[in-house]
Amino acid sequence: MLYALIAVAVLLLIFGPQAWVRNQMSRHATPRPDLPGTGGELARHLLDRFQLGAVAVEVTPAGDHYDPDARTVRLSAENHDGRSITAVAVAAHEVAHAIQHAQGSTLFALRTTLARFLGVFDKIAMAVLLTAPIVMAITHVPAIGLMQFGIAIAMLGVGLVVHLLTLPLELDASFGKALPILTGDGYLDPRDVPAARGVLRAAAFTYVAGALIGLLNFLRFLRIIR
Repeated sequence: MLYALIAVAVLLLIFGPQAWVRNQMSRHATPRPDLPGTGGELARHLLDRFQLGAVAVEVTPAGDHYDPDARTVRLSAENHDGRSITAVAVAAHEVAHAIQHAQGSTLFALRTTLARFLGVFDKIAMAVLLTAPIVMAITHVPAIGLMQFGIAIAMLGVGLVVHLLTLPLELDASFGKALPILTGDGYLDPRDVPAARGVLRAAAFTYVAGALIGLLNFLRFLRIIR
């Protein structure tokens, strides 16, 4: 019974944030013809307003994000072309990252640098993990295999740690920049502010929720190879 409760708690910890993020996004994605523009139009307007005309706005199937290398705000089709609270709030959040970049945010620069290494870390970790049983079989030294497992786990955990460490950056994008812009400058009716706040909170935790799902996939893989 105790193990079952622990398993349920772990699943809630991993799947709960992701489910909550999706709920917040879909809950406020209802089309609103009364809004003055789409998410893509708002993103373009805000970038021009903050003298970031060199930053492009594009549609992407890879999820909403700001690409600092290409200097591009990329929005999903539903948020780029949608006229909803979710669309405008997400667009404002991603524009906020472009503003952080332009302002020379140290935390933004750190997150960008670390993010470039995450893909390499994941590939190396998987290689170490996959070769661990082979190395143990060849050397007949279990300690070496266990050491490899430990190294792989540590490397795969780097992604989650990075997202947790840069959560303040996401919170600043949502509540230090996007929300004041949307509310203080009259882009949203005061009655829509609670909904926008919920979407912006979800946007801030999107990467952490995704990292938790990645951790679960890693644990599943580890169970298979055992």
